Amino acid sequence: MHTDMLHDFAFSALAERSDSQPAAWRRPFLRWLDGIEAGWAIPLLLACFVIVWTIYLSIAYAGAGLHPDVLETWTFGRQFGWGYNKHPPLMGWVAGGWTAVFPLSDWSFHLMAMTNAALALWFVDLVSRRFVTGDKRVIVLLLLMLTPAYQFHAQRFNANSVQLATWPLATYCFLRAFETRAMLWSIAAGLTTALAVLGKYYSIFLVMSFAFAAMAHPQRRAYFTSASPWISTAAGLAALSMHLDWLVATDAAPIQHALMHAKSNLCTSLRDSVFFLLGLVAAMAVAAVTWIIVAGARIRQFPAEMAALNDGLRLLAYVAVGSVGLPVVNALIMGTDLPSLWALQGLFLFVVVVVCGASYRIERFYTVNLAMLTAGVAIAAAIIAAPLHALYRNNHGYEEGRTFYQQTAQEATRQWRELTGRPLAHVGGTESLALATTFYSDDHPSYGLPTTARQPISDSPAEANDDRGWVSLCFRDQTDCIAAAESAARPGDYVKREFVVQARLFGWTGCTRTVVAFLVTR
Repeated sequence: MHTDMLHDFAFSALAERSDSQPAAWRRPFLRWLDGIEAGWAIPLLLACFVIVWTIYLSIAYAGAGLHPDVLETWTFGRQFGWGYNKHPPLMGWVAGGWTAVFPLSDWSFHLMAMTNAALALWFVDLVSRRFVTGDKRVIVLLLLMLTPAYQFHAQRFNANSVQLATWPLATYCFLRAFETRAMLWSIAAGLTTALAVLGKYYSIFLVMSFAFAAMAHPQRRAYFTSASPWISTAAGLAALSMHLDWLVATDAAPIQHALMHAKSNLCTSLRDSVFFLLGLVAAMAVAAVTWIIVAGARIRQFPAEMAALNDGLRLLAYVAVGSVGLPVVNALIMGTDLPSLWALQGLFLFVVVVVCGASYRIERFYTVNLAMLTAGVAIAAAIIAAPLHALYRNNHGYEEGRTFYQQTAQEATRQWRELTGRPLAHVGGTESLALATTFYSDDHPSYGLPTTARQPISDSPAEANDDRGWVSLCFRDQTDCIAAAESAARPGDYVKREFVVQARLFGWTGCTRTVVAFLVTR
């Protein structure tokens, strides 16, 4: 105990000395921190975040195609809809809107993913600034940047990562509605919560967490006897009305897809729930350890500080508990899968409550060190880790075949045009190759077989019934895919070909794989 006290005293003295007489290299950081309340420091931080991590993604995946989830998201967004066969529509809307402005390229989608993550952090800052000013606002963001949620999870822009931005935005509006019970904030809470649900149905747990937090809060009577919760409910249902109508018309296709995750028994669900919680703890480990180091001996105040939270932070604490506890309860009751990545978008709640609930000032010494740590991790990732990752994957590939996407799409399109003399209209087969071909082929065919095929291979068959033919693509070791393609094509209507594709990274050749193509000419 005595040694710990001396250690903490030494660090405290060092922090005070650094703040009063900062080293020259610290002064630019101190000027940056002075700009937080002036309004330019946070945007600068987020702009640097987007630039560095977009560079990381562009280098790390230079020899590979986009993740299949990203390709699927773009495929959904090619046509506006109130829903899609697997998911609600928000991620498709975002991808469609983005590609209406930015080019159809890998770097563009990396930029979109990081922009979404930066927007999420901006909304988190909206929540933080309700309770703290100055350095603690940036500490919240820096700690979140030390989690995997806003870089590695965010880079797969799909129904999970789109929630990174919608959850803090909805939380901010709910917080304001609960505080003020004003009509405009109540409407905003309903609309933004509906937006979160349009991102992924998992957001129903955010809705339930809002209800749980409101009922558990000491001001619950004032809130529920006001018009605010009912205005929010009406606004949310109105915003969801077109999607609900689409669900009825399509026999709730996305919900049927979601129910595929509800096939576990109690033992499996219990195990998944334990790993769900452990996964969230692991995702927060670096940020948590960093905060403990910053707090030092003051971490002993944590229980008392949590007990003394003000009304707004108490509300957020209840939302945080609900966002983790309610999915576990649901998994145990319904037997659903529960990967921890489904809940990463809610980690900001815990960071905001802990940092903003701390009653003590954080010395600039620690804030600058935290900024240096976060920047060092990002720069090292871009300069060192990204090239090593690209080289490794060029030689060893990915299970889903990302290193061969562009080559496969180009070769399949070339062979189709050589055989038929017309653009490729439809592509099916193994999902990853089919999605990649829709994106990387100059013809940008529709994903899925036309309705003239006897057995559609894809979950998302093309809308039009035409006779322009199609191509089905499988890796040679995917026997099920090959069998399905042979079954879908009529004998004599197709040509079966094989070709070898090889990974390439800036001229360096890498691993190879054989693709089987069924060219159905009709």
